[in-house]
Amino acid sequence: METTATTTGYLPLVLSIAPIILLIWLMVKKNAVPSYIALPGTALIIYLLQLFYFKNDFMLLNANAAAGIVTTLTPITVIFGAIFFNRMMEATGCLAVIRQWLGNINPNPIAQLMIIGWAFAFMIEGASGFGTPAAIAAPILVGLGFKPIQVAVFALVMNSVPVSFGAVGTPTWFGFGELKNTEILSDADILQIGKQTGIIHFIAGLVIPVIALRFITSWAEIRKNLGYIYLSILACTVPYALLAQVNYEFPALVGGGIGLLLSVVLANKGIGLAKMTDSGERATLTTGQVLKALMPLGMLMVILIVTRVQELGLKELLNDATPLFTLHLGVCDFEVSRALILSFKNIFGEAVNESYKTLYVPAFIPFVITVWLSLAIYRVSFRNSFVVWHTTLAQTIKPLLALFGALVMVKFMMVGADGSMVKIIGNSFAQIAGDNWVYFASYLGAIGAFFSGSNTVSNLTFGSIQHSIAQNVGLPGNSVLALQSVGGAMGNMVCINNIIAVCTVLDVQNQEGAIIKKTVIPMTIYGAIAALMAVLFIYVF
Repeated sequence: METTATTTGYLPLVLSIAPIILLIWLMVKKNAVPSYIALPGTALIIYLLQLFYFKNDFMLLNANAAAGIVTTLTPITVIFGAIFFNRMMEATGCLAVIRQWLGNINPNPIAQLMIIGWAFAFMIEGASGFGTPAAIAAPILVGLGFKPIQVAVFALVMNSVPVSFGAVGTPTWFGFGELKNTEILSDADILQIGKQTGIIHFIAGLVIPVIALRFITSWAEIRKNLGYIYLSILACTVPYALLAQVNYEFPALVGGGIGLLLSVVLANKGIGLAKMTDSGERATLTTGQVLKALMPLGMLMVILIVTRVQELGLKELLNDATPLFTLHLGVCDFEVSRALILSFKNIFGEAVNESYKTLYVPAFIPFVITVWLSLAIYRVSFRNSFVVWHTTLAQTIKPLLALFGALVMVKFMMVGADGSMVKIIGNSFAQIAGDNWVYFASYLGAIGAFFSGSNTVSNLTFGSIQHSIAQNVGLPGNSVLALQSVGGAMGNMVCINNIIAVCTVLDVQNQEGAIIKKTVIPMTIYGAIAALMAVLFIYVF
């Protein structure tokens, strides 16, 4: 490790992990420090450690800080778009109609939770990723009368099983793409990783959704409706796991679509659900009213799908990096591509680049466009439209500071290549675990997601380390990489970016630490299930 050549013993590991422990303590202690203070503060501590202990270059660190600011554009614009969409749904009355419609399908809260929080979110993850499932599903559930803090935890835990194949399989085919590009993995290897990943998630899916439900309802309610719960779970995970055996792009999207349809049909017929006394207050809705209220969601899903499925051609257009023009700004080169990808290259003269995909990040497309069209279709006045925009903007200011701190912190921890703080943590844990690495591999993937907020970035960051560890300790590389991918998905439950996003959309303030305390429990259980399945793959099958 070039940047830490003079360091010995455990001190590099202690100094690498101490800021993270401090951050978690600040956020979960009794009088928790708000994330928009704790995260930038932790980033500053890491900056000083990198500068004075790890001896990284001053301008390199500054360049990474600037790159972190650019990186922040992606999650904050997605959050803005999701809030904008949800405010529009309230202003147009669509949310009220959807609430009545779901009550008419079946007034049982378990049915509503599984339809929206499980199957619908499953499908959105398959189409988009980027934290959009919780951002879209959670406000609908709050609108149905569930408590915001409970909904936040529920949505985060639920949004784990489909993640490895989210955004049309991006964490798998792109997350391990670098290993493929360097010919460490073949197409067959990536498919094999996807197969094992799908099976592990399928088994975890028999447990995790039930745990998620416990955060929002009682065991008594869960037991009474267990038949429907498992029918809804299997309606998503069976096609998901089967498709993962032959494809790594569509398992979550197809599984979610089939699961949503079957979950609605089952709820409508009351199959597996405890009967509830009709309150007599059920409003009569016409098919036209329901379709009109669902139109913005339908528009959103159609746009997401057509812009994510490679075979339709739009995905390639929205990712066209062919330069349109370049400006030399002194501190960096600013390039705009045909697809309006904003690229900042050679920041402060260092080999640090960052970009923002204006048209591909699910912000302007589909959220903002859908909102504009819906406001026009529903003839919302200019004054009310301005209120929707203004309240959305006001709600995103504090999360902007928190996300800036989180992403700059991540950038700092990745400075130093093989001697980076992130890789020191990963390699040290591997050395400590040795032959027992199979029991810990998924948790390294979760750490990657905790830092970066992305299963894809976790796979990119730790994929090569996991493969190297597997070779060194004699474990099958594909099985360890499947654990890495599962870990990156389960890490979504505790990743700060996602927690900030869902709290912002629900307008829940200063509860990030309290949420982490809760979500770390199912994440730990998920890792144990993954380890057990990996042992079966390696030593039995």
